[in-house]
Amino acid sequence: MQALIWTAAEKMEYSRTMNKPVPLEDEVLIRVEAVGICGSEIEGYLGHNSLRIPPLVMGHEFCGRIVETGSRVTGLNVGQKAVVNPLRHCGACASCRKGQPQLCATRKIVGIHQPGAFGEWVAVPASGVVPVPDELDPFRASLSEPLACSLRATRRAILRHPFANVVVFGAGGIGILSAKIAKLLGAERVIMLDTQDERLLMAAQVAADETINPRTTDIKEALARIVGEKGVDVVIDAAGFQPTRTAAISIVNPGGTIMNIGLGIDDTVVPINVQIRGEIEILGSFCYNPQDFRDAVDLLVNGSITEEGWTEVRPLSAGDGAFQDLINGRVKSGKIFLSMDGGEA
Repeated sequence: MQALIWTAAEKMEYSRTMNKPVPLEDEVLIRVEAVGICGSEIEGYLGHNSLRIPPLVMGHEFCGRIVETGSRVTGLNVGQKAVVNPLRHCGACASCRKGQPQLCATRKIVGIHQPGAFGEWVAVPASGVVPVPDELDPFRASLSEPLACSLRATRRAILRHPFANVVVFGAGGIGILSAKIAKLLGAERVIMLDTQDERLLMAAQVAADETINPRTTDIKEALARIVGEKGVDVVIDAAGFQPTRTAAISIVNPGGTIMNIGLGIDDTVVPINVQIRGEIEILGSFCYNPQDFRDAVDLLVNGSITEEGWTEVRPLSAGDGAFQDLINGRVKSGKIFLSMDGGEA
């Protein structure tokens, strides 16, 4: 089968000779139609993620059709279009018992701990398979996983702040989806910050009410003009670097909420006394629970969230080039999908 294999830091190899996987008795085999590139996979590609060990077929944001089912699988049929919740949990650890499977002590993820969807076929646990309507575009459906991440983070961030002004750092996929969710949840204004003008132009067309490039514009002055005395009650950092984390705590209102979802760097200097004196809530969000994933699928099925105007499609064979473009800032869209059958932007 054709597959994109991560073999070393900054090296992806396209192959047509990889063996087709054989599903276990509790798995299904899916013929992949579309798969998205996740920001965490960029970190893996660079060799910065200890969970991903080469050689590896990555890919956990995908849609396809079931072509085979294991002997113990029920309720799923060959030919069904489906997306997959790639997160597996044990069901027995303290986090699972508390109803937090996304924090499972032994969680496993398709595309990290087992081969993923950067291949023509992928074998996945049947428990994570979610059927979707035949008419749902496979690229839109592939947003289920990143949308679930953004949905959980944004829902938690905005919970105490109805009709808030929301600042989102980073106009990549998670940032765009977080901005879209914030508007659906009643945000008064969504202001997006990014250092690429092309991405900001795209964000203004599909998700943001206002945009700011911090390289060319003073953030505080721009926000004072945009939001006035009401200020900013919610900041969602979908980038995760020292400058964004520093800026977040400097612009959020006292009593406001900062949601960290970007995993750009680990060690970060935070002015903790500012946080204490301002009673600023600082949260983190890793992924999603099963209900978040189902809610994300529903939003895509009913058209509340779409891929239109901010994504692009490239063939799987061009995967290494796509990663190179992403790490070198040459991508103007917010998301790249890879197609087994090629595709056009």
